[in-house]
Amino acid sequence: MEKFEKLTGIAAPMPLVNIDTDMIIPKVFLKTIKRSGLGVNLFDEMRYDRQGNENPDFVLNKPQYRDTQILVAGDNFGCGSSREHAPWAIADFGIKCVISTSFADIFYNNCFKNGILPIVMPQEVVDVLMKDAEKGSNARMVVDLEAQTVTTSDGESFPFEVDAFKKHCLLEGLDDIGLTMNNVKDIDAFEGKMAQERPWV
Repeated sequence: MEKFEKLTGIAAPMPLVNIDTDMIIPKVFLKTIKRSGLGVNLFDEMRYDRQGNENPDFVLNKPQYRDTQILVAGDNFGCGSSREHAPWAIADFGIKCVISTSFADIFYNNCFKNGILPIVMPQEVVDVLMKDAEKGSNARMVVDLEAQTVTTSDGESFPFEVDAFKKHCLLEGLDDIGLTMNNVKDIDAFEGKMAQERPWV
């Protein structure tokens, strides 16, 4: 997993509330177990019409937001089913950070496991960030995980809280497999010891 340290990028405003995982990636695209290739179908039913043509009014289809790396969203982002395909699609599109007033618990935890930083901010702060995101590609936000701050294009900075362990994993680029591999020497030693002490197992 790629390390997340400091991100400077375009932020897209998506003020809709209760964006659920089926809106993020519709169930028709859940047949794959690959983490790549889902970005093209992110927010599929809002991005495309029934003929597969892009909806020019959808924020991520607008020229200034095609390279979005930060999403400023409405309340209760990621609610609905627990599908991990939702953060897979977000990450594959290129979004590395989602900011909202609240997230569904399972989606929130899945983000960290897939290299995405979900940030919870008070409504008044999200309102400021949403307004800044509306400026388009000329306005770039800075998300500093080490310092735990989000800074607008105008230089206004806001602190955020994040679990220390989750922060460590993102900074080091460690998913569940990476965490396990950090202890591979101890695991090998334990298995070697067990093989000698209990060869029948």
